[in-house]
Amino acid sequence: MAQFGVAQITNKSGVDFKDTRQYGDTSKFSDLFSVDTKETDGPTGLNDVTYQSDWTKWHGYYRSIDILAAITDTKARWTVGDSFEADKKTKEKLLKIKGFGKDTFNSIIYNQLRTALICGDSYSEIIRDKAGRLVNLKLLNSGSIKIVVDEFGILKEYVQTAQVGTKGEINFQKKDIFHLPYNRIADEIHGVSDYEKVEDLVKKLKELIGDYSTIIHRYVKPLTMWKVKTDDATEISNFRSQVDNAWKQSENLIVPDETVVGVERVSVPQYSTLDPLPFIASIKQDITKALGVPEVILGWGGDTTEASSKILYLAFEQMVKFHQKWLEEQIKEQIGIDVQFNFPASIEPNLQTDTKKDRGQIQPKGMEANKDE
Repeated sequence: MAQFGVAQITNKSGVDFKDTRQYGDTSKFSDLFSVDTKETDGPTGLNDVTYQSDWTKWHGYYRSIDILAAITDTKARWTVGDSFEADKKTKEKLLKIKGFGKDTFNSIIYNQLRTALICGDSYSEIIRDKAGRLVNLKLLNSGSIKIVVDEFGILKEYVQTAQVGTKGEINFQKKDIFHLPYNRIADEIHGVSDYEKVEDLVKKLKELIGDYSTIIHRYVKPLTMWKVKTDDATEISNFRSQVDNAWKQSENLIVPDETVVGVERVSVPQYSTLDPLPFIASIKQDITKALGVPEVILGWGGDTTEASSKILYLAFEQMVKFHQKWLEEQIKEQIGIDVQFNFPASIEPNLQTDTKKDRGQIQPKGMEANKDE
């Protein structure tokens, strides 16, 4: 008689495990998934520790991947927001800051925050007059700055390892550098690039887009295979040059009858391959989710309803306010300036009103309950 209730499971190697009632013993399962371990770039307890961000790598991602650039710009733009609030004396001081000559305080902070999102760390030189008053903030190349901490993990100084027009290194005291270490983890002495968590997804996206481009290209311009009556490399090369030139010039090509045996055109037949567009869209959605910017904020949330869009907007608002608070604290701590960044447009009051309407606490005009009834 058959016995039921015992499920037999196997791993990918075909090895049988015992029944499902004994799942407590994890040694029966093989490791079908694993990730690389990652240690922090923290102090060693023995010597000074230095770190220099890989700016050129992450900057390359920003310049070549449109969705990453859009997300980074959106985060930074919403965080800096609709200007800032400060007392009159502070505003007058900040209006005099010109960066490299054509900057404003807002544009400097926007630039520096965006840079921190890209590579994890951004720097600007704090320039003061003889009386110690803030005169200017000058942005620096993140790839040229080395962070130096002692054996206990306490910041000692910054060293600029590459400077146009100079030789050797330039040392900065820590009070002379405004440093934004974005998303520090544990005891690390530096920030973490926003792109690190989506690097694999971005590589897949680029590969898929390249493959899809090839498919479309084969529809428009099919591959042509010419069968010729020669195996001489020089004659084949000359004939190929004539064919290529005819394609470029959109002209006819006349060849002797004994030259060509036949011509075949190779294109990609319709429905012969999987449609990559849904997968491309799925990867883009995963990237936006991982980086915390909803599609509706970027302007292409086609599958969202009005209600869900409001919730997504509210979630994004909390993230932006967190970044604003962090940025305000860093400016206060490192530069000694008290500013508050304005959020562009909050949706919380509207959501609270909608919630009260749903509960019947607020009724539309003309629909008030009749007390006599």
